[in-house]
Order: sequence, then structure tokens, then C-alpha cells
Amino acid sequence: MILISGATGGIGGEVCKILKKRGTAFRAMCRKQEQVDSFHKKGIDAVLGDFDRPDTLVAAMKGVETMFLITPPTPDQFAQETAAIDAAKRAGVGRIVKISASDSNVRSPVPWARTHALIDHHLRAAGVAWTILKPTAFMQNFLWFKDPIAKGFLPQVTGKGSVSWVDTRDVARVAATVLVEEGHEGATYFLTGPETLDMKEAAKRLSDATGHKVRYLDLPTPVFRAILRLTGNSRWMAKGLVVQFADVVAGHHDIDPTFEIERLTGKPAHSFTDFVRDHAGQFVSSSTL
Repeated sequence: MILISGATGGIGGEVCKILKKRGTAFRAMCRKQEQVDSFHKKGIDAVLGDFDRPDTLVAAMKGVETMFLITPPTPDQFAQETAAIDAAKRAGVGRIVKISASDSNVRSPVPWARTHALIDHHLRAAGVAWTILKPTAFMQNFLWFKDPIAKGFLPQVTGKGSVSWVDTRDVARVAATVLVEEGHEGATYFLTGPETLDMKEAAKRLSDATGHKVRYLDLPTPVFRAILRLTGNSRWMAKGLVVQFADVVAGHHDIDPTFEIERLTGKPAHSFTDFVRDHAGQFVSSSTL
């Protein structure tokens, strides 16, 4: 049995879809009863489990051999994931497949990059078999800026810096693959898209796919931080994103393409052009539809 955390989220939800399509037995872990009921209506096994209530986790993990571990970046992420790892060990889970980050480092100024590194260390020392997936920045993050993009502007603070952006659908494909295959214990996989892009090129791809001119605006950090807050990000998240884009990306500190996605799944990763074409409707103003 495979337990999928984050089953109602982007990557976890996609993992569930892939495993269901393959006919693989799995259990979705949810925080709310209505989410459990929704999975049951789809013929999917589901169970209640809350990372903020570690006492609920051991029961959710009963009979589980492999766990997929993912949580959103928050100030509580370290406590949540280390508690889940400890609960998995108590429950007899054989292996944990964890989503980390390509820029994880215990001295990183990016809060979730530092947190992921600390959790990774905890997992490797926990006495449970593990596989760690380290994706770069998600292409889906561009959806945060869909409204300004629809108006012709791509706001950022990355200067001429570039990233091998990765599609979360590909991260989910890798996760689903290593969850069911043997031979991935003790492995760390860095997951990237097939190319490295700066924001000027990203704006050009957005222009080509949407049919309207999109111009990259390299903004002062206070203005970019304000935009992040206006798009629904918390103060903690906005501060971290500013550091990540203005430091890690602008300074070319992230990694080059690895092509691990194709090696592990047998299918090439989505390009940024693929991503924009698949989501083009969200980058277009409703007045032009």
C-alpha cells in the first residue's frame, strides 16, 4: 500500500491520478472528512490524517509500505514533516519518497530551501528507507502572475538570471514512478525542465502562445514584494520569494538541466512552451476571449 500525502494539492493530486490510471493500490491522506468522502465517491481509498496533529498519522499509515511526503512551504514545514517521518517509522512504513528542493541548503537565506535541507538530513538519519526528489522552480508559479501577464507584463526581480523551470506534472510522473519501482532507495534525483530560461525569453514564449505582447519588467524588490502580497502570498512567503528570485535566480545559483525526468520515466519533460500552450487561456484577459 502507498500513502499519498498532499492528495488534494497539485503534485499529490496528480500522483493520485497517475496511480489510479495505472491501477496501483494507494491511499490518499486528507485533513477533512469531506475530502475523504470525495475520494471514496471516486472509488479511491482515503483516510484522515493531519500533519499538525501527529497523533492522527500512525493510524493513517497502518499497513502502508511506502509514503509520498509533501507539504506546502510554511513556517511549520519542518515540524510537520519531521513528525510525519517519525510517525512513519513507528508505523513500520518501509520507505518515504519526499519532495525537497533543488536549492536546499542548511545555510540558504531562502526559508523553505533551508527547511528542506534540515528535513532531508532528518529523513536520512531516521532509519527508514528513502528517496528524495529535488525539483527546481515550478512553471506553475507563473500562474501567480496571470493577471499582469494578461495585461502584457511579466513582473519579476531576477535581472538576467535563469532557471531550468520544471512542470509539476513531470515531478508527479517521477514520484509515481519511483513509488512503485524498486531500486530507488537511497537515491536523490534533481528534477528540471529541458532548458534554462531567463525572464526575457519566458516573456517571449508567453507572447507567442497568447497572441499578445508580454514584456518583462525587472522591478525593484519592494514593488515585487507588494505584488506578491496582492496576489495572495503571506508576508513570510513573499519575503522568501523575493530572496529566492533576487538572489538564487538572479545570481545564476540554481542548476542546469539534468534530464533525469526522461531517464526515470522514459518520457521527456514538458518544455516551458508546452506549459504556456496548455495554460494559455489563463494568461489571456477575459475581455479578449
